[in-house]
Amino acid sequence: MLFTIYRFNPETDAMPYMQEYELLDIEPGTMLRDALLRIKNEQDETLSFRHSCGEGVCGSDGMNINGTNALACVSAVEGLKEPVIIRPLPGMPVIRDLIIDMTQFYTQYRAVKPWLIVKDPIPDVEFKQTPEQRDKLDGLYECILCGCCSTACPSFWWNPDKFRGPAALLQSWRFLSDSRDQATAERLQDLEGPYKLFRCHSIMNCVDVCPKHLNPTKAIGNIKKLMLKNML
Repeated sequence: MLFTIYRFNPETDAMPYMQEYELLDIEPGTMLRDALLRIKNEQDETLSFRHSCGEGVCGSDGMNINGTNALACVSAVEGLKEPVIIRPLPGMPVIRDLIIDMTQFYTQYRAVKPWLIVKDPIPDVEFKQTPEQRDKLDGLYECILCGCCSTACPSFWWNPDKFRGPAALLQSWRFLSDSRDQATAERLQDLEGPYKLFRCHSIMNCVDVCPKHLNPTKAIGNIKKLMLKNML
């Protein structure tokens, strides 16, 4: 099977380039992460990419596979169109090969204050929720911060320092939806303006590529509705 992989080492390369590798005898059920490890171990130890758990949990091995953002560890090699073209996640600075600089992504994530803000006295035992209140968090808390959604979003490419991006805004709605949080007004105020929230044009690229099948577009729409409701 033929693979064409983006290569760039800023210490030695003047420009990025694509390099071809071929693997024979690929077993059924092989994931792309395993194929990349074989290439690295058997053919080119300089090939660089992030990976960790191998189970679609840590989110570290996000990359662009045949034009679509995905996690290598849960992307089966079988059925991929050849040559399999692998690039780093788009719109972000490349550190080396398939490794991108996630600084701006995490800056926007931290900006939405992804933790509970409580003004009442802290209870001695626990914050209580009804089952119905807890159910509202399903589809929100499962985000693994792989960056596939934000790096598939043109608004994030064009305004990475201003637009919060799908991943951060999904988490913003996660805490706005939490019955235990007491900072709704402050959270909405922090999203005021033309860029932080409203640069989302609902093209749903983020939904298409999310490996956990979450819906940041819906979450962003819910924030807009809540913001409008609070203004009336």
